[in-house]
Amino acid sequence: MNFNHWSALQSAKRAGETHRSFSRTTLRRVGQFAKPHRRALLAFLGLSVVGAVLAVLTPVLAGRVVDEITSGNDGARVVTIAIVIAVVAVADAAVGLVSRWYSSRIGEGVILDLRRAVFTHVQRMPIAFFTRTRTGALVSRLNNDVIGAQRAFTWTLSDIVSNVITLLLTLAVMLTLSWSITLLALVLLPVFVIPARRMGSRLAQLEREAADHDSAMTTQMTERFNAPGATLVKLFGRPEREQAEFTGRAGRVAEIGVRTAMGQFVFLTALGLVSALALALVYGLGGWLAVRDELDPGTVVTLALLLTQLYAPLTALASARVDAMTALVSFERVFEVLDLRPLIEERPDAATVHPGPVSVRFDHVHFAYPAADKVSLASLEEVAVLDQRGGTEILHDVSFGVEPGQMVAIVGTSGSGKSTIASLVPRLYDVDSGTVRLSGVDVRDLTFESIREAVGMVTQDGHLFHETVGENLRFVKPEAGNDELWDALRRARIDHVVSALPEGLDTVVGERGYRFSGGERQRLTIARLLLAQPRVVILDEATSNLDSTSEAEVQAALTAALEGRTAIVIAHRLSTIVRADVILVVEDGRIVERGSHHELLAAGGRYSELYHTQFGPDATGEAGATGEEPAPVLQPV
Repeated sequence: MNFNHWSALQSAKRAGETHRSFSRTTLRRVGQFAKPHRRALLAFLGLSVVGAVLAVLTPVLAGRVVDEITSGNDGARVVTIAIVIAVVAVADAAVGLVSRWYSSRIGEGVILDLRRAVFTHVQRMPIAFFTRTRTGALVSRLNNDVIGAQRAFTWTLSDIVSNVITLLLTLAVMLTLSWSITLLALVLLPVFVIPARRMGSRLAQLEREAADHDSAMTTQMTERFNAPGATLVKLFGRPEREQAEFTGRAGRVAEIGVRTAMGQFVFLTALGLVSALALALVYGLGGWLAVRDELDPGTVVTLALLLTQLYAPLTALASARVDAMTALVSFERVFEVLDLRPLIEERPDAATVHPGPVSVRFDHVHFAYPAADKVSLASLEEVAVLDQRGGTEILHDVSFGVEPGQMVAIVGTSGSGKSTIASLVPRLYDVDSGTVRLSGVDVRDLTFESIREAVGMVTQDGHLFHETVGENLRFVKPEAGNDELWDALRRARIDHVVSALPEGLDTVVGERGYRFSGGERQRLTIARLLLAQPRVVILDEATSNLDSTSEAEVQAALTAALEGRTAIVIAHRLSTIVRADVILVVEDGRIVERGSHHELLAAGGRYSELYHTQFGPDATGEAGATGEEPAPVLQPV
């Protein structure tokens, strides 16, 4: 397949895409990313010009060879020209090699800069951003869109420059040799370009449809092929329906593939036919003029060779604006993420958490989860319009304190605001009014690093990365040695499980830790917490999904985790917090009761109601009356 013909096909397909207007702001920002690579970029453009000149020079020299042969001159001149052609070919190859090196260097450099900028920026986004954004859409910005933006430097810019130079030089030489033959050859151009644009539009539409079906199939496979998705399908799925849905999409992709292949073949055949007809015109008219001694035979050959590389640049330049727009759209999608300002930012003069034991204090805290337009993008949620809900106050005038070494428990019904309170301490969110203080300093005045070092949290899901046990533990302390890891595992009551694994600490835990049971995952997260050695520990429903045996093991591990630390414990099972120093009862975002377990039972209020609902009306406050042995309780320090 002729490469020029294939290039023309790609240009025609891009020409069928929607036109957009240039954005000067986008262009300026693209220039900022190009600035560090400006020297390499200038060298790359210069080499593109040299390559275009060499491409035109070879046909001219070939024509000179024919003229020397037909004129009967000394063969030494033919040899000399042939040597020059060989030198030009070597130079063209060398220029192509160096140009490719610069192209790769610029492209990979831009990819590195963009990916680093997006990754760093996304890490600064609040948790609300990740709860709304589809992971696949976000990853696509780091992959597909970044690569699309890179194409602007490595291909689009090079193609435009080289095609312009090639076209101008080719036309100039052809018009100089024979303006009449050149104009007649160009008459056939509209015969190709007009149908090509229509064919390109249709091929582009088919490719977009195929991409949509591929995306849908990928989403279906991703959701069904992970552990929880596969479990759900096994329990409630209908395999026949799943298979029919997948087969329908795959079948449509296959059908589009056949139609696209035939369309491409017709397109390339038509371009080859038009080129052949143009060549026949050049050979026929040029040969007739040569026979009449009105044109040199070498000129006819030169015109024919130049004509073969004329149509592809013309077609490419006809869609050059679309090529540039395609690349700019990718840049705009990347900039869209970079322009989403993080709601939670570190102040330039931020302080560090005071060394030593840490107290926690909530003073008249009011909080509402941010609206979608503050933390997300419609394109990342894959919706037409962002959800307009949000801004409804969740916490109302919440005030309490936890002194160093003290344990405060927070209880209440689901949705009352318990986890929201916990998320404000490590500054996963910022309060709307009031303050959250660590050792008397507003968390908004502290550095993120010092908050991470001071506050540790164990969540309900016990999340683990798809890495080894050792790597999951070292996430909080990269420099930790194996002895430290085993000590943390021992204190978390999970060392015997890890030591029994075939590869011990080097065992990969599986996606989200699904190679371990729920209790084992929780104890691994507790071991990670013990390795981090935070001074404030937050337990957010850390045992709610465990059976009695696993709960007993996790509770023993938590007792070690809480020893000597300031603790905030959120619990659904009230048996786990009966010996807390202070219990806070939260309802509808307000603290409605506070006191010790016995004080709250004696008061006969909401806590007493919750407790007796779990353990029966005859519960004494130390053990349940359900006939089951109560779970071990967290020990106060």
